Amino acid sequence: MESVNIKELNERIQKESAFVDLLSLEMSKVIIGQKQLVENLLIGLLANGHILLEGVPGLAKTLAINTLAKAISADFSRIQFTPDLLPADLVGTLIYSQKNNNFEVHKGPIFSNFVLADEINRSPAKVQSALLEAMQERQVTIGDSSFKLPEPFLVMATQNPIEQEGTYPLPEAQMDRFMLKVVVDYPTKEEEKAIIRLNNAETMPKVQPVVSPEQIIAARAVVKDVYMDEKIEQYIVDIVYATRRPQDYGLNNLVNYISYGASPRASISLSMASKAFAFIKRRGYVIPEDVRAVCNEVLRHRIGLSYEAEAENITTEQIISDILNAVIVP
Repeated sequence: MESVNIKELNERIQKESAFVDLLSLEMSKVIIGQKQLVENLLIGLLANGHILLEGVPGLAKTLAINTLAKAISADFSRIQFTPDLLPADLVGTLIYSQKNNNFEVHKGPIFSNFVLADEINRSPAKVQSALLEAMQERQVTIGDSSFKLPEPFLVMATQNPIEQEGTYPLPEAQMDRFMLKVVVDYPTKEEEKAIIRLNNAETMPKVQPVVSPEQIIAARAVVKDVYMDEKIEQYIVDIVYATRRPQDYGLNNLVNYISYGASPRASISLSMASKAFAFIKRRGYVIPEDVRAVCNEVLRHRIGLSYEAEAENITTEQIISDILNAVIVP
């Protein structure tokens, strides 16, 4: 009976996920390379989670989310975070109207489907909190009224890893709100040549809307239906638990390197991201490879490194790799 259901589910997902190829093809018109970035954007979009991007300037972070918004015919806004930014600049404020003799709500740039929070660590904690509240609650309070944010709603925040002067690092509790942390790397030589040619051409390719926001919302419901076996659930729990008690998995060497492990939010994000990855690969069920594929992005910002780890240049990626090698694959 279960195998019949899996077969039906597979057929349904094959049909429902057809737009993923269209979306990827449309984005590849202007985004050269950066397959991992595009894939993670789609995972965040389908799993209803937000993304934290880390990379040096000029790696097409802004272009990627702008292109995605155009391909989905959705609203896009970019907010440049600076030390003098106020919460009202982000969420909006009440403005007195002399004509109507009352206060009117003026909505801020957060009221968009896709929000790019550029260099989020440049703004003070008060502004970061305003953004993170909107991300979590999916609503904003202005004056006495609360306003729902549009659906789909995706925040992509960027951090510049090379400049730390005058920055306000995100606290661990706020980092945890991001489903994925993606580290964007430089393109290959061939990709860079293609980027030069594209930008030297007389006209840049135009991105056409190929998917509607309604289709994305419908796809999210289908992603939740992707089958996850109990053994896969156990595998996810074991991976997350190994970040808290590595000694239980024979990883005694990691005990002194981890100051704190991942929260239950990591388990939820890992399961949702795995389902979204299976959906992108047009499969109706999750396999261990799906979990492993998204593990770095889900866990890299959720493991606290001790001073000892930093002194020995141990990275969270190394810790995740050790955990994946130690935890038994179902």
